[in-house]
This record gives sequence, C-alpha cells and structure tokens, in this order.
Amino acid sequence: MDKVFVQGLEVLTTIGVYEWEKGIRQKIRFDLEMGFDNRPAAADDDIHKTLDYAALSQKVSSYSEQNHVELVETMAERIAQLILNEFPVLWVKVRLTKPSAVANAAGVGVEIERFAARVSKL
Repeated sequence: MDKVFVQGLEVLTTIGVYEWEKGIRQKIRFDLEMGFDNRPAAADDDIHKTLDYAALSQKVSSYSEQNHVELVETMAERIAQLILNEFPVLWVKVRLTKPSAVANAAGVGVEIERFAARVSKL
C-alpha cells in the first residue's frame, strides 16, 4: 500500500489537564501517514485523483485549533477519526507531539494507527 504523509504540521491550541494550561494556547505537532492508492493519479498524472494533503492539513489544523481537550490521546483519536471519515484513506497513523511538556525532553506524545471500517487489520 502506498503512503501519503504530512510531517511536522504545527498547530496552536488549548490542550492540557492543568488549570494553567486551560488558559493558554500551546503548540502541538502532527506527523500523519495515510494508506492511499496513488496508482490512478500517477497513471493519469491527475491531481484530482490524489489525496488532497493541503485540504487534509487544513481540516486537521482547523479542528485542532477550535476543539480544546485535556489529553493528547483524545486529540490524536479525534484527528484519526476525522481523517478516516472525511478522506478516502484505508488507514491513518497519527503521531502527536507536545513540545516542551516535560523538562529536558524535546517533546512527548502518542502515536496511534487506525483502520477504515471497510478494511480489517492484517
């Protein structure tokens, strides 16, 4: 299966469990990987047959900016479901990093992989 990816998509949002976090915006970073068959687009050199990663990036950014959650786990799960519901991908891997959340670490976060309902995990 081919992969389409978006790497290092940075978004400012309100995320965190502590009271001080609920009053500020923090940067989170997404690395997204999706299973998508690129052969039809490549064969016809047709942008209309591609996975529109610009539109996908905009949807992820808008959702993240407008929907505030406490846990990175919650945000990652919601982004995975958003992508699976709105784009023709077979699976999605979401890596969400919260930079500077832990002293002396470049970032912390989660990575999840979810499959479209029409595809069973192999």
